[in-house]
Amino acid sequence: MIFDGYEAFRAADFAPKACILGSGPAGTTIARKLSAAGIPVVVLEAGSREFSNDSQDFYRGITVGDPYFGLDVARLRFMGGSSNHWAGWCRVLDGLDFAPKAWVPDSGWPIGRADIEPFLPDVRDILDLPAFRPDVPVSDEMRWVQLIKSPAVRFADKFADELDRSRNIAVVLDTYVTELAGDGKRVTGARLWSNGRDAGSLAVDYFIVCTGGLENSRLLLWSNERTNGGVVPNAAALGRYWMEHPTFEGGNAILADYGAFEVDAVNEAFFSPTLSAMERLRILNFGIRLVETPYPGVKRIIADLACVAPDMAEWTSSQLSQNLRCAAQLHVAWEQAPLASNRIELSRTDVDHAGVPRIELHWRKSELERRTLLEGLRLFGATLARKNLGRVRIADWILSGADYPTNQETAGNHHMGGTRMGTDVTTSVVDADCKVHGMDNLYVGGSSVFCTSGQANPTTTITALACRLGEHLGKVIAN
Repeated sequence: MIFDGYEAFRAADFAPKACILGSGPAGTTIARKLSAAGIPVVVLEAGSREFSNDSQDFYRGITVGDPYFGLDVARLRFMGGSSNHWAGWCRVLDGLDFAPKAWVPDSGWPIGRADIEPFLPDVRDILDLPAFRPDVPVSDEMRWVQLIKSPAVRFADKFADELDRSRNIAVVLDTYVTELAGDGKRVTGARLWSNGRDAGSLAVDYFIVCTGGLENSRLLLWSNERTNGGVVPNAAALGRYWMEHPTFEGGNAILADYGAFEVDAVNEAFFSPTLSAMERLRILNFGIRLVETPYPGVKRIIADLACVAPDMAEWTSSQLSQNLRCAAQLHVAWEQAPLASNRIELSRTDVDHAGVPRIELHWRKSELERRTLLEGLRLFGATLARKNLGRVRIADWILSGADYPTNQETAGNHHMGGTRMGTDVTTSVVDADCKVHGMDNLYVGGSSVFCTSGQANPTTTITALACRLGEHLGKVIAN
């Protein structure tokens, strides 16, 4: 059932056992799992069926630190959430991303890749994916990796009919949870704002917060402030350890044969380091995307090389005579270290139309991330040269240590951390089952529970974790 506001839902006399906040990939996936277990659940979606500027305005905020996107354009506030502008790129976090790294403080998850593996068949069905293929070693330190460019499932489009027909799921649109109430052990209710006005409150047995990698922290911070710690009693890490995937052009490559690596339908190939390489260089995980360069661009690269690296120019010229499709731009996206200083705070001067403080995002890239970019490109270049597969030219701004460019991708629109998973209440917000520490009936879904970001786009892992959480909750609630 889908309702266009809380008043219509209340008139239907539907009696849910659980309330999910948000209808994006995490919220919809968990709702479908609970429904399959025979558990009635209400999904509260702050936006409507379609995009609107008025709804997006609730997402306005500011960023303090490094340049970043406007917060009201980095995510979407209507049914289906940010799946509505998702590019569809799919890869699960690597097994090595879940393990602690001795040179990266506060790294490591309380679960491993094996804990989400059983849910990958479900994920493939939800996201319309083929089976994932194993990585292919290029050397002992670099590997070709598969990144699937899926049909970019819009969750509202794919599942709307199913949700509307469901007897166990009620989706309530234009209904915004402005705050949760709690007594330090349980959430006792949710305050609602629906169709532009106060709509009272809702009390159910279980609450699952799936409002996104920024809004999860915002809601819990505000609720905790309003209840004097009654919603997140162990709040030292709340809003902290926020992460993105910095993304920039790293330079160019001349390849002996562009066909030496498997490429996708648009002639792109993807590479990442092995754990041993990361350990040796003491860097983070990263991904390099090779994007084919047209022949005129190849000639420009060689002309530039002739002035600064004549030996490399000679090699590339000889390769060019054999193969006219032998150059690529290198785009690099990399893992961000989990730092408590990267955090979400509540504005003290600005609120949205419902009176909830807007977000103030504090975000800076660290020296470890800068080193990962440079050493990662050097590693890739050394690997190609050693195998005589190609040569790499690293962008001048990276070699010189200049500021990051302001006219490039900047980041992936991937919002991770803020309510991270863990066993230590001083550095995490939820446990291995995504339950808020110290609370009996409050859970969090989505990428805000990520402990580390890896180099993979997060949606596939978000969906796998949501399948896992949905099945877990089905058993908990049924008992």
